[in-house]
Amino acid sequence: MTARPLARLLLALLTAAAPVVAQDDPTGAPAGEPVVADGVTVPHVDSAPLGAQGVGAAGLLPPSVTGLPNTLWEGSDASRLARLIAETDPAVPALRALMRTLMLAEAAPPSPDSGVAHLGARLDWLFEAGAVDEALAVLEIVGTNEPQLFARWADLTLLLGRIEAPCRTLAARPALSDDLGLRVFCIARGGDWSRAALILGSAGQIGALPARRVDLLERYLDPEIHEARGPLQPPVRPTPLEFRLFESVGEPLPTAPLPLPFAVLDLTGDMGWRAQIVAAERLARVGALPANRLLGVYTARQPAASGGVWDRVAAFQALEGALASDVPGAVGPALEKAWPQMASAGLLVPFSTLFARQLADLPLEGRAARMAERAALLSPDYRGLAGDLAAGDDATAFLRAIAGVAPEDYDLAEAPVPDLPHAAAVAAAFAPGALPPDGLADALVETSLGETLLRAIGLFSDGMAGNPHSLTEALATLRAVGLEDTARQAALQAMLLDAERARR
Repeated sequence: MTARPLARLLLALLTAAAPVVAQDDPTGAPAGEPVVADGVTVPHVDSAPLGAQGVGAAGLLPPSVTGLPNTLWEGSDASRLARLIAETDPAVPALRALMRTLMLAEAAPPSPDSGVAHLGARLDWLFEAGAVDEALAVLEIVGTNEPQLFARWADLTLLLGRIEAPCRTLAARPALSDDLGLRVFCIARGGDWSRAALILGSAGQIGALPARRVDLLERYLDPEIHEARGPLQPPVRPTPLEFRLFESVGEPLPTAPLPLPFAVLDLTGDMGWRAQIVAAERLARVGALPANRLLGVYTARQPAASGGVWDRVAAFQALEGALASDVPGAVGPALEKAWPQMASAGLLVPFSTLFARQLADLPLEGRAARMAERAALLSPDYRGLAGDLAAGDDATAFLRAIAGVAPEDYDLAEAPVPDLPHAAAVAAAFAPGALPPDGLADALVETSLGETLLRAIGLFSDGMAGNPHSLTEALATLRAVGLEDTARQAALQAMLLDAERARR
């Protein structure tokens, strides 16, 4: 008999005896364009019983908001779709926003029997992208009646320090999980330490738990074992349960080196302002934190040190102060200091979201004027602000054309291609008659719109890595399906953000 059947037998025998009891833990403290938002406001939701297809269709954004059809995923192979979701890594903020919209959209699963697995793939992407609250809100809509969903819900609640929640649910419905590590943890929290030790010892003997997890749980159950064995080696990618176990044995893990989801824990500021800033920057960089929340963190107080993150905070605050001072001459120098700081942190898009409109109204000159121009083109209001830009040099004229505000006599096919990264590939995508590649055009007929968009996002990343033909095809596909605004934002970001990287 293999380890897994043995583990299930052990679980059945031991859970038949006494229930798991949770207790408080003081240490566990073109019908339309898809919405492209800074973040998602998570509503209060109540769980409700749903069928398998209903579970798979759950989301926070209805078709009336996204402009995406309910048939977004229908027709695709479920396993292929799950693989595409897991592998998709958007290269620019506009496509990260599109990806988040896809993952949060209400839409039927690819097939009636794939609802739970499809939702699981979407939840996993949201979790890895730092959208922890949104993933949890979706699960609160559908409930945790399926073991696959309970496992993800348990991870999310443990991560957020709501330790009693999964233990209480597991006590009421033991069949939801065969995770012996979680069961040992919950039984011990309920006060039955000897029973927890019995399960752990048996699980360790049959290899039902990884040796590292057994060691960590043994230390949790017996402080003398922890003291005798010495310090633990921190894991590179701990599970939320492991994170809480390290905390419980007195060796809390710093979140900065950990995967992105753990950054949400430092947003409260409980671990200090610097940790809060670092977490806010990590999440804002991938679109998991609205720009206004980043502003709030940056301006919470005055930096008491210099170097690294403190220089960035000081430059940000100096620009905000200059804009509020009604002294136009102070803004240019402040912008020239703040812009490279934000560029080095990969935060030019949220920075532009916050300041582009104010900068556009000022008579700036030289480098500051060029930075303000770039901020206008990187902001969500890129089209409106681009219309106010002077035609300027060839590069500015070209960027205005990609923003959709070129003069009627401007011919993109004949205009000189500026010395900007990816400019030739972008020009080809916006030239008259540009079409998606045959493979994606066929996919639109044979499979789902959702799968086509995932493939286009992947092609775009391939293009950013050095394949200009892929970048052209990706942008042409987005335009062909009616996502003109997303295509224009993505094109502008590809050129301008890579240009900034090249300057560093």
